[in-house]
Amino acid sequence: MKRVTVKSRRQFRRIYNRGKSFVSPELVTYVLKNRTGDKKYGITTAKKIGNAVKRNRARRIIRAAYYNLYDSIKPGYDFIFVARTKTTYLKSTDIEPVMRAHLKEAGLI
Repeated sequence: MKRVTVKSRRQFRRIYNRGKSFVSPELVTYVLKNRTGDKKYGITTAKKIGNAVKRNRARRIIRAAYYNLYDSIKPGYDFIFVARTKTTYLKSTDIEPVMRAHLKEAGLI
């Protein structure tokens, strides 16, 4: 099972500008339908989250939550998950229900 990531600035910009966003204190989720039929994801962590250790931790937490939900998500969408300052103090098991709620609201679960 290959997990495809959003890599280029152009792809990130497109999802930010055209995608629908879902916001909570722990996480922001952007969702946009794509033409490829893949589930592509990207993770953004700003410097205001903290130092590199905290930013990497936030990315790991978000990635783990996404992988746990991966099989239940509809294909054909691009996602960007933006870490918030609260994210670094949580575990992936705390982020997973938030992510599930965002994706359910978007109609993807």
